[in-house]
Amino acid sequence: MPSAWTPTSGSVVSVHVISDRTDFLAACKTLSAGHGPLAIDAERASGFTYSQRAYLIQIHRRDAGTFLFDPPAIGDMSALTPLGADTEWVFHAASQDLACLREVGIEPQRIFDTELSARLLGMARVGLGPVMAEILDVHLAKEHSAVDWSTRPLPEPWLVYAVGDVERLVDLRDALAELLVENEKVDFALEEFEAVRVRPEKVVSEEPWRRLSGSHVIRHAQQLAVARSLWLSRDELARARDISPGRLIPDAAIVAASVAKLGSQADLARLKTFTGRASRPEITRWWTAIEQGLRSQDLPALRVPSDSIPQQRSWAEKNPPAALRLTLARERVTELAESLSMPVENLVSPGPLREVCWAPPSEQTVDTLTTALVAQGVRPWQASRVAPLLDEAFSLAAAEGDVATPDAEVASTELEETSAPPTP
Repeated sequence: MPSAWTPTSGSVVSVHVISDRTDFLAACKTLSAGHGPLAIDAERASGFTYSQRAYLIQIHRRDAGTFLFDPPAIGDMSALTPLGADTEWVFHAASQDLACLREVGIEPQRIFDTELSARLLGMARVGLGPVMAEILDVHLAKEHSAVDWSTRPLPEPWLVYAVGDVERLVDLRDALAELLVENEKVDFALEEFEAVRVRPEKVVSEEPWRRLSGSHVIRHAQQLAVARSLWLSRDELARARDISPGRLIPDAAIVAASVAKLGSQADLARLKTFTGRASRPEITRWWTAIEQGLRSQDLPALRVPSDSIPQQRSWAEKNPPAALRLTLARERVTELAESLSMPVENLVSPGPLREVCWAPPSEQTVDTLTTALVAQGVRPWQASRVAPLLDEAFSLAAAEGDVATPDAEVASTELEETSAPPTP
């Protein structure tokens, strides 16, 4: 079974995409005879198709070669999973590819993420191209990174580009692994890799149409009902055609049609802000959706109550102690991140930090703060280093609050005395 990447004369190469079940199983056998980690990458058609499925999967293994697979043609690819049962699958930004790989049956049991490694090592640029260039002095061409991978047949230059994403990925993994050892960050990395691997899929919203960009300009419930109806109609058509919804009509067009005063389908057709490749060809569909929204008696609430904490800009007014805790905590977390030569967000994500600063445990100790951080999804290696900083910051914030309170009371008393009427 030849690999996907077959050298010919000079620097010219022939690229073969495996789309046949028999060839796929033969490739699995060849890969199983290789040794070491399996480098893997997946190409989707984000922004072009409705689904986030993989349209090309690239795998490289030493002594086996590089293989390109056509997942829509092959179907179930779970035969690849056992190949990595006792070894690593090497990714660059695994969080972007794991979902579409699982969709075809590929379920890695252990991973190494070169992008996460670069972050933990404090590299300024963590895209695959810059990391390859800095670590291996290998320069990747990235001109095909945003193409429509659902295209068939795939042009050979795109395939050559796809091979480049994996054929040196194991070499990059080895070099980064050495740097993690030198910087005493192996334990950090292993926890991060596993956290990415087992992270649950995002919960689908019950009202996904509320993510409509620009909907804040909608002021009336009936208009929002129109926007909802248009969004749902667009989503139905996009799913049926497997096309990105925004390529049919953009969010801005839905919002424009929702707030405009339209009396007929002709009015909608004349609306200059109602744009998109399907705005005119599907005009009857969109007008039907608008009419349904205008007739709807099930009006959505303009604003949905949220259990989430307030936006940070309002903390000083709504919860001054929390604002002070966050300020002092951030100072200390930033200092530690700098000392570890990594971005602050890789030491602790902003969301969990805000949650614990807003509502700290009633009994403040390093242990309770550690528990609170872990409950917010912070990894143990992060919590063990951040919790002591929060304990220090929260104690200082409490002390500053105690100092401020008597002064405020004195000022209040003085104001009362100066404004009180004279004693007769």
